[in-house]
Amino acid sequence: MVGVNELTTFFGWCTVINLSIYLFSAFFIIVFKRFTINLHSKILGVATSELPSMYFKFLGNYKIGILLLNLSPYIALKLMA
Repeated sequence: MVGVNELTTFFGWCTVINLSIYLFSAFFIIVFKRFTINLHSKILGVATSELPSMYFKFLGNYKIGILLLNLSPYIALKLMA
């Protein structure tokens, strides 16, 4: 059976990994905006004018997912321990 300490460590590392992916994605979209838009436009067949709003939605949903599925359980387990 998995204890509270192991779960706390698991959710802590999940949070770190997902925040790293989030920051890398945001950095890549901001710094290499033209390259990213052109690449995704060609791959997905989406108009270049629609992609910035899609990126915004993606990053927003990903951040909410990190907060709800990684950070909240980590904080709750830290409070329990």
